[in-house]
Amino acid sequence: MKSSGLGDNLYIAGFDTSGDIQQLGAIGGGPALLNMTAINKSAYERQGGLRDGRIEYTAFFNHVPVTGGTHEKLAALPRTDQVVTYCRGTALGDAAASLVSKQINYDPSRGDDGMLTFAVQALANGFGLEWGQQLTAGIRTDTAATNGTGIDTLASASFGGQAYLQAFAFTGTDVTVKIQDSADNATFADVASFSFTPITGSTPLAERIALGNTATLRRYLRATTVTTGGFTSLAFAVNVIKNEVTGVVF
Repeated sequence: MKSSGLGDNLYIAGFDTSGDIQQLGAIGGGPALLNMTAINKSAYERQGGLRDGRIEYTAFFNHVPVTGGTHEKLAALPRTDQVVTYCRGTALGDAAASLVSKQINYDPSRGDDGMLTFAVQALANGFGLEWGQQLTAGIRTDTAATNGTGIDTLASASFGGQAYLQAFAFTGTDVTVKIQDSADNATFADVASFSFTPITGSTPLAERIALGNTATLRRYLRATTVTTGGFTSLAFAVNVIKNEVTGVVF
């Protein structure tokens, strides 16, 4: 089904910038093309090389001195990795693209009409751009340990997967976000090694986790929250990538 680009979200390192983004530019990636053409061939032979990725966007100027707004987040030009997630819509199972990246610029542009915007590039660092599906309907807020609703990925696969967590706000002692799978969308079980680091302190924060390339993920997936000491609120979003082919290298 075709759709417009309205109603999208953009999260940066556990910070929801969606209301301050004018437009998305390039959202791309994939392997570099290596020319492997021998002299006895009549056309090019190519193989995939290193994966790359980028997300480019334009932000409005939003300066919030006390609590911090999008300007404070981007103007810091952090040298550390920033997990960026673009949500194409905010319904459960909608597409999302995530990237472990370096923010390399924050370039202002003032139009003749007085509008002030900033161009930003997030370039991949260590992993390429990864498209997946949202295990939360945009930002989900749990007030106790909760089993999310499962999404249908159409079939089981044994090629591993990756997942991204954006945690926006947390109150409590601890909480852990896990990925669970099911063959029938009724009986779910934890996927070994597919749990994010327990959240016990301050937010915002973001994280990427990955399975081995031979791990099995069953047809249905969901995000669940568990706790040992208790919590009263967690606002978060999860994007999961289920590898559909073998030999994926990140």
